[in-house]
Amino acid sequence: MDSDLIKLVNRLQDTFSNLGGELDMPQLAVVGSQSAGKSSVLENIVGRDFLPRGQGIVTRRPLVLQLIHTPVPETNPPPYTEYGQFLHIDKRFTDFNDIRKEIEQETYRVAGQNKGISKLPIHLRIFSPNVLDLTLVDLPGLTKIPVGDQPSDIERQIRGLVVEYISKPNCVILAVSSANVDLANSESLKLARSVDPQGRRTIGILTKLDLMDAGTNALDILTGRIYPLRLGFIGVVNRSQQDINVEKSMADALESETQFFRDHPAYRNIAHKNGTKYLAKTLNQVLMNHIRDKLPDMKARLNTLMGQAQQELNSFGDSAIYGDSNQQGALVLRLMTQFARDFVSSIEGTNVDISTKELSGGARIYYIFNDIFGHALASIDSTQNLDNQDIRTAIRNSTGPRPSLFVPEIAFDLLVKPQIKLLEAPSLRCVELVYEELVKICHNCTSAELQRFPRLHAQLIEVVSDLLRERLGPTSEYAASLIEIQAAYINTNHPAFISGTTAAHAAGAAPAPKHTIPARVSTFLPLRTRAEDTALTDLLLVCSSDSPPLRNSASR
Repeated sequence: MDSDLIKLVNRLQDTFSNLGGELDMPQLAVVGSQSAGKSSVLENIVGRDFLPRGQGIVTRRPLVLQLIHTPVPETNPPPYTEYGQFLHIDKRFTDFNDIRKEIEQETYRVAGQNKGISKLPIHLRIFSPNVLDLTLVDLPGLTKIPVGDQPSDIERQIRGLVVEYISKPNCVILAVSSANVDLANSESLKLARSVDPQGRRTIGILTKLDLMDAGTNALDILTGRIYPLRLGFIGVVNRSQQDINVEKSMADALESETQFFRDHPAYRNIAHKNGTKYLAKTLNQVLMNHIRDKLPDMKARLNTLMGQAQQELNSFGDSAIYGDSNQQGALVLRLMTQFARDFVSSIEGTNVDISTKELSGGARIYYIFNDIFGHALASIDSTQNLDNQDIRTAIRNSTGPRPSLFVPEIAFDLLVKPQIKLLEAPSLRCVELVYEELVKICHNCTSAELQRFPRLHAQLIEVVSDLLRERLGPTSEYAASLIEIQAAYINTNHPAFISGTTAAHAAGAAPAPKHTIPARVSTFLPLRTRAEDTALTDLLLVCSSDSPPLRNSASR
């Protein structure tokens, strides 16, 4: 029953790790300074070498280690009894050296080649008949000074990562400290006390007991006289670097550890409460008790999450309708029709959600035509880059060697056509502004039902935007062609032209006031007004129809 409980929590942990980790699972987090022996403790518990080793910071990503006890069947035993599986790769690793390489490669892939760290955990499950059901998290070792190409704030990053794990109430802290270092300088115990002042969920682990100075021992620490913890201290003896170099087996190392506690004069009376085997049993019992204590809270949290998920699922509609292939086509057609209606209503101003803060939709398009485009036309200087000398030069060039009595028509066309072309730039800019507003309307057309299908919504926006983009080029060309039409035929019989000429003669005959418009300027004013009105009318026609009729220039 107890082992099934831990396995159930492990399955929940795997599930929520894929969903974003919204539920904090009971787990044991290993905390300690660099080279305090955290990885060696984990390897002793597993009984196999599988963790990366090296100088400086080696553990650069949290390793969520799930130990699953799998008894060997008496009949038809499998070819291998111990193997590991990662959550990010569907493969069984029977060689624990390959597990070490995969941890290193996965660390490099996320955390990079330098000595930086990452919060993204690595999930590893080890199945073995020699382990007890446990869930452990190996965290990066606490450090003080950045080494090599480590980030300058590596201490703050590691401390923040460790605190993020151990500050959760469902986490039991395994504070690993070296016995040959003063306990008052233990960074792991200091950090554990900051989140667990009463020491209710902290287990102290003392390593390197065999490396203490001669004549000293850690008996007072192990018995809780110096630093009391509710779950107590447990001493272990790991393999030395020399033992690792000579490839001393785990079985021999565990036997040497047992012999050390049994023969040591200070620890022989408490030898049964120390060592890796006792540590594994204690952690298994602590984890099961912790799960029992937190089970009501976990159940309440799960019910809350399930209720939220069900509510979100209900908002997507009836699965019987949406799951029917015959109904899906009708649903898509209905959503597309509603999207088109929303687009039209936004332009016509009949949309239900009308903003009171800014112009939008058809009102914005009207503002572009009547204010932005109108002001742009009004700001055009009809005689820009045109002075009296240009007029004289054009008249003389048009008459050749003959003197001129009247203004030639060719000279008039040469002078007027460049001025009409000044209307082209604001007209094209108006087309672009209308296009941008239509695209904005397209992105704002949505409904609660359409939001349930984000991919369909995105596809609709993409298709409509592509259609608008396709019409932008022809519309701009048509607007430019309207300006060319205006410049191709100058109708001097137009009433506005005649009235402008009369006003110019009157202005020329009367004494000019201080700010009177020159006669040559006044001559072009009616033409500009006529061109403005025609361009504005035609541009409105362009943007309201895919194929507007061309105006006959001769009809003017």
